[in-house]
Amino acid sequence: MSVDQVQNIGGEEGEAVRSEGVVATAALRSYPVAPGYRLNVRSGPGTDYPVVRVLAEGARVTINCQRAGERVSGPYGTSNIWDNIGSGQYVSDTYVRTGSDGYVAPRC
Repeated sequence: MSVDQVQNIGGEEGEAVRSEGVVATAALRSYPVAPGYRLNVRSGPGTDYPVVRVLAEGARVTINCQRAGERVSGPYGTSNIWDNIGSGQYVSDTYVRTGSDGYVAPRC
């Protein structure tokens, strides 16, 4: 099984958006990537899918939906849950601190 820690080629995603001092709703679903990791973003829910970009250390992600895929081990356990963070963009939930070992967003 491959590890999703690689060279940084991307920027941060999912930052809170402020409008007139109010945090936008999307910020309520923003979660940090595990400290010290640059995370591969893949085109589907598994390590066999191509890498479409890489998140920088300290990145946050907004989870649109989640789906079952390849079982992966990461800093937050072992799971087959993959987080959709954009159109055709998935990261293993085991690298995202959601505070849960289950689903925290609707299923894709």
